[in-house]
Amino acid sequence: MKALEVSDVSISYNGSLAIDKVSFDVNEGDLLGIVGPNGAGKTTLFRAILGLQGYAGIIRLFGYEAKKYYPLLPLIGYVSQKVNFEPNFPATVYEVVAMGLLSEKKLNKISTLLQKNGHSWNRVYSKLDKNSEKILQALKTVNLDSLKDRRIGQLSGGELQRVFIAKALVKDPILMILDEPVTGVDVDTQTKFYNVIKKINEENKITIVWSSHDLEAIAKLANRVACMNRQLFFHGQKEEFFSNKDLLKTYTESAMQMHMHHH
Repeated sequence: MKALEVSDVSISYNGSLAIDKVSFDVNEGDLLGIVGPNGAGKTTLFRAILGLQGYAGIIRLFGYEAKKYYPLLPLIGYVSQKVNFEPNFPATVYEVVAMGLLSEKKLNKISTLLQKNGHSWNRVYSKLDKNSEKILQALKTVNLDSLKDRRIGQLSGGELQRVFIAKALVKDPILMILDEPVTGVDVDTQTKFYNVIKKINEENKITIVWSSHDLEAIAKLANRVACMNRQLFFHGQKEEFFSNKDLLKTYTESAMQMHMHHH
């Protein structure tokens, strides 16, 4: 079953195309790695999927088009490149994760919508009775249960990212979108983060769309790859992408050109 379908999507800013007729789909349970240079349109595309950006073309989420899928949006876990959080905000890790909880009424409505289109929804934490149990289990999943009472301003960048993954997980998301989530964190933190991604994809069966510059991590974790730079150059199995020398050359060249252009 398709979790996400993007068909002929184009987005313009001030008359110039940021995304040009991009089409791909994501199956339920996929871990799709999106690669492309800075300025390739990845964040813009994510914003369109999340209903924050106008576009031409069609985007379907679990079989629903555009405005019809807006009720499903609370169940998309989105972790952006820069976590926007006031460091002096007087909240603990536990309290921030609790903000991700949704009411049963909302969850039931979403469940009905998904069933209508023949989708099953894997609710990992729903088996837990109390919200407090759900929060602790989400924190365990990202290995932060020992820091639950720590103030949010006392965390490292990598810990903060994992708190926001837990906040997304606690509501049992149907899809996670991760926008270069480990930019600027050290290798050890990246490894921990990648282990979490693998775990929630394989054990919790959550569909993930993840943009990254780290080809090695994509090669290790993703099952499918999309390569884009305003247009889509490739979409398919990761083995096919990484065994294609021309594609890799195109990717590294466009990444270099963009890099030079930005400087």
